[in-house]
Amino acid sequence: MTPPVIEARGLTKRYGALTAVDGISFTVGRGECFGILGPNGAGKTTTVRMVYGFSPVDAGELRVLGLDVTRELPAIKARLGVCQQGNTLDPDLTVAENLEVYSRYFGIPRAVARRRARELLAFIALEARRDAPVAALSGGLVRRLMLARALINDPELLILDEPTTGLDPQSRHALWERLGDLVRRGLTILLTTHYLEEAARLCSRLVIMDHGRILVEGAPRDLVREHAGTSVVEVPEPPEALRDFVRGRGLRVDDLGHRLIVYTGDGEELYREIARRFCAGECLLRPATLEDVFLRLTGRDLRE
Repeated sequence: MTPPVIEARGLTKRYGALTAVDGISFTVGRGECFGILGPNGAGKTTTVRMVYGFSPVDAGELRVLGLDVTRELPAIKARLGVCQQGNTLDPDLTVAENLEVYSRYFGIPRAVARRRARELLAFIALEARRDAPVAALSGGLVRRLMLARALINDPELLILDEPTTGLDPQSRHALWERLGDLVRRGLTILLTTHYLEEAARLCSRLVIMDHGRILVEGAPRDLVREHAGTSVVEVPEPPEALRDFVRGRGLRVDDLGHRLIVYTGDGEELYREIARRFCAGECLLRPATLEDVFLRLTGRDLRE
């Protein structure tokens, strides 16, 4: 049996009195795209930073590529690709130079690095900009170049920490296409993201964290079915009679006061009955999504 690429047992990280990651356990299999989701402060970025060795582990066990991160970190880093949240490209170098110079950290021969840079620039559709200064790139192109740089050493594990944050829809979808190609090629990916559509599209499995702990784990489709059903009926300005109706039916609901959200596995029939009996205005029927699961588990309040 192939050992996990990542194996965490009781993983813990503290910052003074704050426990940022509170004894979590999970595994990531080879060739899997595994997502870590959660609101701000949930502990997802701290978890990822422990995986690639930026933050030391305070308690628990963490093995990456079969190696112990506390004792064998240099050997692990040589086999990782990391794409962090912020722009860490060298502004004094061109697009191609950013890849070729970075390759020296891995001891890649110059000829191999140049060939690999050409292949990666073609993969992210930036070969025409190879001699352009990094400062001339848009935000979307910067993120694509950072992805290429993370792949320069042909890693066995690619770590992506919110890779599409701040991108426009076109740039986000272009990056999703490239990431989807990598998943289909069998590369193991660890992904954190605030975009639930991104997680549902790319991840074979994921966890949702909050307050340093894992709330649920599973395939996106299974989590949606378990926690939100297949359909959602939204009713603006719901009358009290509708609240009595859903309570009597034992339906799963989120009551936001000015709006009632009803989760069901029998969407069309329930929608027709609610629309006929209780909707003075417009009712909405839509498919249940991973975002519904996320909000049901972590709440809708704003976080600092």
